[in-house]
Amino acid sequence: MRHGILFFCMILMAFSPALAVATPKPIILVLGDSLSAAYGIRQEEGWVSLLQHRLREQHFPHTVINASISGETTAGGVSRIHDLLAEHAPAVVIVELGGNDGLRGTPLQRIRQNITTIIQASQESGAKAILVGMQIPPSYGMRYTQSFAALYPEVAKRFNALLVQNFLESVGDTPQLMQSDRIHPTADAQPILLEKVWPLLYEAIQ
Repeated sequence: MRHGILFFCMILMAFSPALAVATPKPIILVLGDSLSAAYGIRQEEGWVSLLQHRLREQHFPHTVINASISGETTAGGVSRIHDLLAEHAPAVVIVELGGNDGLRGTPLQRIRQNITTIIQASQESGAKAILVGMQIPPSYGMRYTQSFAALYPEVAKRFNALLVQNFLESVGDTPQLMQSDRIHPTADAQPILLEKVWPLLYEAIQ
């Protein structure tokens, strides 16, 4: 009798929704710099936080992990990506890096290789990769600025990654959407940035 009760309890636990082990929610990892770290504004106003709200509103189960750091470079991203992938096992990785490299005049080949390493590592882990394209001011010279902008579609095409064209287009040249440093978008600009990313992310998680 005792063994029969024990067996019944085991069957009940196996099939009870209340006691079943919950399926982990899929992770969206954002690896970026100050543009994604909500620099100069409240965290909840940043486009990454707005993304989490959008996902909940549309009943997606995904959790957004924001691993963005102000001042981050592609080299910094390379140094962190493997640990982040191991810790979170993301379904999607959004890579928003390179702006600080460009502003420092980092050699283009080094930027390209670093982004390549991040995209490769993400895809090899089983994640879909979304690369966020950046541009820098023309004051850095026509050749450098054009080649810098071109490396994003080059890498995206090579690895069949989704590409967000020029993240700050229609924002960076609108004074009321930029903070006083003329580098970082205001809170009012964050919904615009979200709309740049959302269509591709929506495609990736369908």
